[in-house]
Amino acid sequence: MSTGIPPYVIAAVLGAALLHATWNALVKGRAGQGDPLLSTVLVVAGGALASGLLLPLLTAPAPASWPFIAASSLLQTVYYLLLIETYQHGDMSHAYPLMRGSAPLLVALSNGLLTGEHLSGAQWLAVCLICGGVLAMLLAARTDHAQPKRNQRRATVFALMTACVITLYTLIDGAGVRRSGAPAAYTMWIFLLTGVAVLAWAARGRTQALAALARTRPLLLPVGGVSTLGSYGIALWAMTLAPVAAIAALRESSILFATAIAALVLREHVGRGRLLAAGLIACGAIAMRLA
Repeated sequence: MSTGIPPYVIAAVLGAALLHATWNALVKGRAGQGDPLLSTVLVVAGGALASGLLLPLLTAPAPASWPFIAASSLLQTVYYLLLIETYQHGDMSHAYPLMRGSAPLLVALSNGLLTGEHLSGAQWLAVCLICGGVLAMLLAARTDHAQPKRNQRRATVFALMTACVITLYTLIDGAGVRRSGAPAAYTMWIFLLTGVAVLAWAARGRTQALAALARTRPLLLPVGGVSTLGSYGIALWAMTLAPVAAIAALRESSILFATAIAALVLREHVGRGRLLAAGLIACGAIAMRLA
């Protein structure tokens, strides 16, 4: 398969990146605005609800893809639980670039062994830019006094653990969606199963709190759900047309969107170090397009 990515695929993945940053901002919220656990549950529930409504209208995925759907659903459940822990301890402008920026390198390192796809030298340079931005983010955290050091360390650990899970489900879905013959239905089954699992784990004893949060933040369920479903659905569709590692890296342009949202909407402290790190990661994503 050629490593070139069609322009319309690039545009779609950039749109998916903006959607991804948007629903993460909804989950994180401003300081004191809500519990990341409850916010995440509502977003996941919104994605599951939208999937459940649309699945009867779609062709079912091919049988060969169902083991991939099951594995991805399990991993994405773990992903959301780690995301909750990450945002309970760290700023979005710190944690999001680490989560999303570390995954492309891990995907690129693993993908050749699993799928036989290989990146060009220029694309490897783009991945290295992204990873350099991740390292810069780690260094910026060491000099950032806006957060307690203990919280920064915990947020960093959980963010890197989350990146490992992102890598695993990205590789699984990159293979599974190509076997499905139905990228939209493949995505929606994952979101439906993941939503059921997260709700079963998190909703016990929290029904009233979830209802209260849904009333005070009415955009979480519909906007968060559609954003998370649309973001990943577009990415999986793109993986049927371009190399998995290249799409995974390009999708991390969401880091630039997330940093802007964190500074302008969530009013987080975003110093020069974080801005530089986010810029490196975004440049790496752009370089992936030009490579």
